[in-house]
Amino acid sequence: MTDDRNRDDRVAEAARRSVEREKLGRETPEPSLGSRLGQIGILGWAIVTPMLLAIVLGRLADRHFETGVFFTAPAIMIGAAIGLHAAWKWMHRQ
Repeated sequence: MTDDRNRDDRVAEAARRSVEREKLGRETPEPSLGSRLGQIGILGWAIVTPMLLAIVLGRLADRHFETGVFFTAPAIMIGAAIGLHAAWKWMHRQ
């Protein structure tokens, strides 16, 4: 008897959650393809822009100190880390 009651409670809870999910789906529709592509573009630029700035700064430092790629190589990695961190934060805000 208790097992039947627990099963009924679980079925009722699952039905209630299903109705809530369906209602939420109608209230907030799926983003359009253009919106998704825009998000991908923003993420790309969020990663690439700090890397490009780091390359410029690294090349300027290498020219000034005449060191080859001593400053550029680590600057690329630092720029990538900053860009990935910015993209990560942006994704979790969305």
